[in-house]
Amino acid sequence: MNPSFSSFLVNDLFGDPGLFVEVRWSKRALLFDLGHNEALGPTRLLRACDIFISHTHMDHFIGFDALLRVALGRGKTLRLHGPPGLISNVQGKLQGYTWNLVDGYPLTITVHEFHPDCERTATFQAADGFQRHDEPPSPLSGGTAGKSFIVLRDPMFTVQAAALNHRIPSLAYALQEQFHVNVNKERLHAAGLPVGAWLKDVKQYLWEGLPDDFRFTATLYHGHHQDRRELILGDVRERFVTITRGQKIAYVVDARYDEENERKIVELARGADIFYCEAPYLDRDADKARDRYHLTARQAGLMAKKAGVRDLVVFHFSPRYTGLGHEIVAEARDAFRGSEGGSR
Repeated sequence: MNPSFSSFLVNDLFGDPGLFVEVRWSKRALLFDLGHNEALGPTRLLRACDIFISHTHMDHFIGFDALLRVALGRGKTLRLHGPPGLISNVQGKLQGYTWNLVDGYPLTITVHEFHPDCERTATFQAADGFQRHDEPPSPLSGGTAGKSFIVLRDPMFTVQAAALNHRIPSLAYALQEQFHVNVNKERLHAAGLPVGAWLKDVKQYLWEGLPDDFRFTATLYHGHHQDRRELILGDVRERFVTITRGQKIAYVVDARYDEENERKIVELARGADIFYCEAPYLDRDADKARDRYHLTARQAGLMAKKAGVRDLVVFHFSPRYTGLGHEIVAEARDAFRGSEGGSR
């Protein structure tokens, strides 16, 4: 099975937090946090139309300027999602510059921030010098307190969040593919049908839940020749498609280990294929980690074990452990794969 999401950390394990997730075959990407991100380069940054911010401490938000710079002059909309205060933070960033020569630029920035009882949205457009335009608040079903909530719903996937305690709300995220669509290329070839862009449309129709009797016209390329053929979705699904479990990626940063945070993290990361979890401290420094509202590697490993994830990636290491990164990775791995119980 070729996974739909390809993910990697933006920086090394001691660098600023950031996770880049490419949605394969779509020239689209999702970006979690905006630490230093020059390593991504302009092409990758421009693919990231949806950005999910945990909180706006400098090491999670300083890369906003780099993203803004490459997006200026592009006909696109940047959508930022994050905790209370994000709209004002973006506004402050934008007000730090002079915008007298961008009135013809087509860039739009839309910011969604999630409060305990509502979602607030504001839009900034280059055409009017990035003035702030607020929309009426919309109710958030069930609120954000005590449980996870959906911040983005796409036909292919959802992104859920949970508000963690970092002395301020720090949002953790989980990206969940609705289901995975596998195409049997051998059966396609046997039926005289080529692989091509039309299969992307088929996947989209399936994710959108269109009925089996839905008819569509596919453009099929056979070498330098092409023909257009009407197909029935149910027939294509039955003959050439297998539906399997969707991929899941969880991302957790900057949260103290306590009972409520652990419950939220384990619930959010449950069954993830990859769990990206901060681990700035070794467990011998658990008291310091708690004082600084961060996790230890052992705590990350234990929560990964409780959540039943397939793979754990720890990162966001404190510079105090420079040269000892392997110890942090080993401690997390031992707690994840071992039989330890409980935590400090």
